[in-house]
Amino acid sequence: MVFSRFTENKPEIYSRVKRVLDIVVSSVVLILLGPVLLITAMAVRLLLGSPVIFRQERPGLGEKPFVLYKYRTMANIRDEQGNQVADSQRMTRFGAFLRCTSLDEFPELFNVLKGDMSLVGPRPLLMRYLPYFRDEERMRFAVRPGISGLAQISGRNDLPWDERIALDVYYARHQSLALDIRILLATCWKILARDGVKVIPDQTLQDLDVERRKHSPPT
Repeated sequence: MVFSRFTENKPEIYSRVKRVLDIVVSSVVLILLGPVLLITAMAVRLLLGSPVIFRQERPGLGEKPFVLYKYRTMANIRDEQGNQVADSQRMTRFGAFLRCTSLDEFPELFNVLKGDMSLVGPRPLLMRYLPYFRDEERMRFAVRPGISGLAQISGRNDLPWDERIALDVYYARHQSLALDIRILLATCWKILARDGVKVIPDQTLQDLDVERRKHSPPT
């Protein structure tokens, strides 16, 4: 596959340095923000219920599945037939606060420590999207998915799918420590400014599979 050929040519020293930085930075953040994460977990349990941690399988490096960790942000509300209601009805003020402040993303630091993710890289999307990526877009899977990436600092959830994925591919082809540092600094600013956040993204952007199914069949 195209992403496997690209991975073989990736500079080894960059990969090693990036991995060390991932481990060091993630460990330091988890230690410094430990009390905040504990309080957040207790609040999630009290206000949204159990489980506190949302787990979902996502495609990672080379499209290999891994389990993503996030704080739960939605209440478990069901209709009279026992079916889960729409996301917009399940989202509470507290859940919206977690998303706006990006606090819900902090458990992903454990994914970084495990090696499933990096601090910087394409955001891990849904497994069901895999058949809808075009051949050239699969380059995004040549690198570990990230907590933040080029698409996130360029518009977060405001960007259309084609543009978001094109930025992921650009990052995979041009990754460097300088670019990673720029993305991390821009991410910090966007979090503080709460810029480009959509609490319920599917209210403004169709799911990738739904959008592309209208125009062409999966590959």
